[in-house]
Amino acid sequence: MLRIIGVLLLIPLLEMLLLVVLSTYVGWQLIVLLVVLTAFVGMLLVRAQGRQTLRKIQQKTARGELPADELLDGALLLVSGAFLLTPGLLTDLLGFLLVIPVTRYPIRLAVKKWVVVPYADAKSRGFVTGNVYIDGFPNDGGTADVQGGPGPGSGSSGDTYDMDEDSYDVDDGRE
Repeated sequence: MLRIIGVLLLIPLLEMLLLVVLSTYVGWQLIVLLVVLTAFVGMLLVRAQGRQTLRKIQQKTARGELPADELLDGALLLVSGAFLLTPGLLTDLLGFLLVIPVTRYPIRLAVKKWVVVPYADAKSRGFVTGNVYIDGFPNDGGTADVQGGPGPGSGSSGDTYDMDEDSYDVDDGRE
C-alpha cells in the first residue's frame, strides 16, 4: 500500500519537473496549450472508443456470449480518461497508449495474464485456470497434509487397506 501511495505522489512531482524543464526551452504558453490540446483530443478519442466498446458489449450479450475482453477494454478506457484529464505530458502519453486500440490490445493481454486471472484464480481456489487439484485428490476436509500426516502425495493414508483377491468374495451364508 505504501508503494502505491509513493507512486501516486511521485507522478505529479515528475510531471511538474518535466513541465518546468520543457517550459524553459519552448515557453510556458506553448506547454499550457499542448497540455490542454492533448486533454481535449484524448477525451474525444476516449468518447469514440467508449461508444465502440459499448456497442461491442451489446452485440456480444445479444448473442449470448460473455464480453470479457470488451469489459476489460472499458476499464482501460476509464483509466485512460483519468490519465488524459490529469494535466501533464507523461500521463497524457499513458492515456493515449490506453485509448488507441493497437496499443491497448497488448496491455489488455498483460492485464489479463498478470492481474485478472491470478486474482480470480486466487478467489476461486484454482477454478478459473483449472488448477483445482494440482497434487492429487483433495483430502476429505482434514488438515493431514498440512501437518505432515497422511494426505495427498504422502504415500500412505489412514483409509487405505491392502487386500488380496479373496477379499472381494462375500460370504453371505447361502450356499
